[in-house]
Amino acid sequence: MNRSGAVGITVHAVSKRFVIGGRPETLRDLIPAGVRAVIGRRAPPRAERWALRDVSFSIGPGDTLGLLGPNGAGKSTLLRILSRILRPTTGHVEVRGRIAALIELSAGFHFELTGRENVFLQGAVFGLSRREIAHHLDAIVDFAGVAPFIDVPLKRYSTGMVARLGFAIAAHVDTEILLVDEVLAVGDAGFQRKAIAHIRRLVRDGRPVVLVSHNLERLAELCSRALLLRDGRVAAAGTPAECIAAYIAGDDLPPERRNGRPVHIGALSLRSAPSMRCGERLMLHLAGVVSPRPSECRTTVAVRVRALPSEEAVFRTDAVACGAMLPESGAFNLEIGLDMNVGPGFYRIESLVGEPDSTSEWARGPTLLVRVERRPATVGRAYLNPAMRLLGEP
Repeated sequence: MNRSGAVGITVHAVSKRFVIGGRPETLRDLIPAGVRAVIGRRAPPRAERWALRDVSFSIGPGDTLGLLGPNGAGKSTLLRILSRILRPTTGHVEVRGRIAALIELSAGFHFELTGRENVFLQGAVFGLSRREIAHHLDAIVDFAGVAPFIDVPLKRYSTGMVARLGFAIAAHVDTEILLVDEVLAVGDAGFQRKAIAHIRRLVRDGRPVVLVSHNLERLAELCSRALLLRDGRVAAAGTPAECIAAYIAGDDLPPERRNGRPVHIGALSLRSAPSMRCGERLMLHLAGVVSPRPSECRTTVAVRVRALPSEEAVFRTDAVACGAMLPESGAFNLEIGLDMNVGPGFYRIESLVGEPDSTSEWARGPTLLVRVERRPATVGRAYLNPAMRLLGEP
C-alpha cells in the first residue's frame, strides 16, 4: 500500500454504468448521436449495463499491478476511469502524480499529417512544450523504428507502425504513473522486447504501473500484484500466480458424464513446487475410486498438459501407457512424474477419465496450474537438455 501523499492511485468502491441510448459521455459517442439526429434515425432503446461494480484497490511507488480476466470483465473500462477518460458512476479515484496512458495508441493522431507532425501534436496533448518534444524527437523516432517514414503522412503507415509510434511518444513522456492496455502485443518481436525493457526500467525507478494483458506469462513476469475481474467485480486479488490460478480455475469445462462412469477422480495435487525451471521434473498425486465394472472395461485415468493462454495440448498420457493398471474396484492413488521439457510459461495440468491410447474422454477431473521458468541462455517452445563440448584437434 502506498504512503499518504506518495505517487500512486487509490480506487474507492468504483462502479461504472453505461446507458445505451442515453446521453453521450464521450466525443466518440457524441458524433454518431449527432448523425442520427440529422438523418432522423431513432437511437437504440434505452438499456443499462454495469461494466464495473464496487472495485477498490491501491498502488504506490514500486507497485506493478496486473489486471486480468475474460473479455468484457471491465479491465479497459477501469483503465479509462483511471486515466480520466471516463467518470465513475459511483465511488471515486484519487490520483497522485502525472499519468501516461498507453490505451489506444492511435487515438489523437491525424492521419493526413506526417509522423513528425503527429509527434509534436501528441506531445502537446501530453502537456509537453515544443522544446521538450524537439528534445525527445530523435529518441522517439529511433524507438519506434520509423525513421525512413517520419516525414510521410500517417495514412501511409501500417497499423503496426502507427502503434509503435504511439507507444514511443507515450514512453518518452516524463510521467510518474503508467497505464498499459494490451499494447505489448504491437509490433514485431524486436519492438516488443524494447517495450518490455522500457516498462522494466520504469518499475526499477519505482514508478507505479497498471498493466492489462491476456499474456499470462508476461503478467507474471512484470507484475508484483494482480487483480482478477469477472463481470465487473473483483474475483481475486493477490500475487500474479494466485490470480492466474483463479482465472484458469474459472474456465468453463465440459460437464462430467456421470451416468455409467466407471472411474471417478477425487483429487489432483502437487508433490513438487508449482514453479520450476525448464527440464525439471513435476511430481503429482492423483486419487480416485473405481466402481465395479466388467473385466473387458478398459477405462483408465490420464493427464494432459496444455500451454496457456493458447490452450495447445502439448502432451497426454494415461495410466495404462505407463504400466499402472487400476484396480478392478475400490480406491486408488497414483504418483505421476513428468519431465517438463517445455518452454517457459504457464501450463494447465488436466486429469481425465477415458479410454487408453485414445483422445476420447468420459470426464475431466481437477486441474492444476504450474509455471515453468526459463533457464539461462535458452529460448524456444521446448527444452532439449542441451550439451556442448569443445573437441580437441583431430
